[in-house]
Amino acid sequence: MTTFESIVKFFQDCGLFIIPSLTIMAIGLSIAIERFIFLRRARRENSALWAQVQPMLQQAQWKEVYSVASKSDAALGKLVSNGLQRLQSSRKREDIDASMEEGMMEIVPRLEKRTHYIATFANVITLVGLLGTISGLIKAFTAVAQVNPAEKAELLSGSISIAMNNTAFALGVAIPFLLIHAFLQARTGEIVDGLEAAKISFLNLVQRLAPEAGSR
Repeated sequence: MTTFESIVKFFQDCGLFIIPSLTIMAIGLSIAIERFIFLRRARRENSALWAQVQPMLQQAQWKEVYSVASKSDAALGKLVSNGLQRLQSSRKREDIDASMEEGMMEIVPRLEKRTHYIATFANVITLVGLLGTISGLIKAFTAVAQVNPAEKAELLSGSISIAMNNTAFALGVAIPFLLIHAFLQARTGEIVDGLEAAKISFLNLVQRLAPEAGSR
């Protein structure tokens, strides 16, 4: 039996419960791929924008920085533009910080969006696999009770195969999903920490340079 035939037989032996399991796996993978691409792009865009605006901030070129940040799609752009908008009406650090925190409250949910579904799917597919296992065992003992002794071994073997295959497939999907969820959470945390560090650097620069740049 070839590898392909073994895989086909495995799924056939899982019975009908493999259908919801495969559906959950497909949705979870699509979310994981989309989140990975989104977070990688967000991290790259934030780094590129900060590298662009930091020299301008150090020169107190507030208008130029605001022009660049407000046109950027990067999460950092929202943060910086919020801070510079508040700078026009108040130079107090706490006021600017509060404005940038408002930006963070909009940014963080977008970074965390849909990631929690992956952990949920890991739990759900485990339960679906367990349901398939129980269904297979019920079928096994029901069949054994209704047939003659010569056929019991074959029916019992087939039904237990359905039960074990469902468990194996569910765990084979759930474990990677939990690892993927942890990875995406860690990547999100790194981006949020980077934004917080950029915010503190921005506030320090504004506090040091804004009084000197009142005429600019």
